[in-house]
Amino acid sequence: MAVCTVPAAQSLNPTSSSIATPSKATQLGSFGFRQNQVLFCTYGNRATMTKRGEVIIQNHPSSPCVFICSAARDTLVVGLAADSGCGKSTFMRRLTSVFGGAAQPPKGGNPDSNTLISDTTTVVCLDDYHALDRIGRKEKGVTALDPRANDFDLMYKQVKALKEGKAVEKPIYNHITGLLDPPELIVPPKILVIEGLHPMFDPRVRDLLDFSIYLDISNDVKFAWKIQRDMAERGQSLESIKASIEARKPDFDAYIDPQKQYADAVIQVLPTQLIPDDNEGKVLRVRLIMKEGVEYFKPVYLFDEGSTISWVPCGRKLTCSYPGINFFYSRDTYFGHEVSVLEMDGQFDRLDELIYVESHLNNISTKFYGEITQQMLQHCDFPGSNNGTGLFQTIIGLKIRDLLEQTVATKTCAPLEAAKA
Repeated sequence: MAVCTVPAAQSLNPTSSSIATPSKATQLGSFGFRQNQVLFCTYGNRATMTKRGEVIIQNHPSSPCVFICSAARDTLVVGLAADSGCGKSTFMRRLTSVFGGAAQPPKGGNPDSNTLISDTTTVVCLDDYHALDRIGRKEKGVTALDPRANDFDLMYKQVKALKEGKAVEKPIYNHITGLLDPPELIVPPKILVIEGLHPMFDPRVRDLLDFSIYLDISNDVKFAWKIQRDMAERGQSLESIKASIEARKPDFDAYIDPQKQYADAVIQVLPTQLIPDDNEGKVLRVRLIMKEGVEYFKPVYLFDEGSTISWVPCGRKLTCSYPGINFFYSRDTYFGHEVSVLEMDGQFDRLDELIYVESHLNNISTKFYGEITQQMLQHCDFPGSNNGTGLFQTIIGLKIRDLLEQTVATKTCAPLEAAKA
């Protein structure tokens, strides 16, 4: 926030503080303000700002009108970390749907762009910050997971700029050709999601995140997902996929997996415990691990907050075929942090009956009864819609929406209260 002393405008009431929200940027042009700024005007007082950014209004009859300039909003930055082929794209589609509008590539831009834009959200793929293209990585003998293959300085500078409301020319990594394409213009959105291998690796980038998520997929599940994606969508052979997984594993263990200790929420996908010695991997056990004490984020709980609960909801209100469904909730510790854990093992037969489960969950940040069920039904064709992956991804989307609204409300009210003091 900036404090700017300018000559008083005759159109403003000089007897009281006011908030000016002009409909056209030209009304503020003479003062050099942007359209997305809120102005507070106080007469007969003097405004000073402390080092912490607090505004203090002091009685000073001879002072001119003091405009306290506050951006209407800052960009909320969310980080999503996961290995390749772990469902980040599906998660992004659920997330942007919660915020409003379908996510689409930039209109009129590079058709191979990795960026997705919706009404309020821009999703940036961190593969775009590869410092080496596919040929360069092969020549140097490094994978894309190796920090040496990525430009973290540029990543930090551009994420910081977007968070501060400045547009950037972001590079594009072409997944089809393996080359670095010319950059594209990215303007600051309400919500910026940076997804990829390293959103929490660099401490500078990590400190810019308002909320962070890690998708922790077990090796067996990851292998099945990666085969489905890379064979169907990218035309790779089974042999090349297996070789790629084996080549990436040491770097994954060294550089990607450790990031989950920093995440505010972890979605962990494991084989089911409902079927003894299950080898098919069609039924999943999914855990939502939520860090306690995160600002504007209250962990979801089942029935009674802080208790340990195991619940089999199958019965008259929820249809369950073999092997059934089991929910579990408890408090725990995760990398030294206090966490709440919500778990679902099994899969839904009928998504319209999910509302029965939804009605027993608390702190889900819905705006109306049945919103989770509505979102799941709307995207019933998405992978994971019949199990805990889709359910927990949707819940996290709602929690991030709530986090944004609380953040905006706090930043909007703070300067107003200071001006009234």
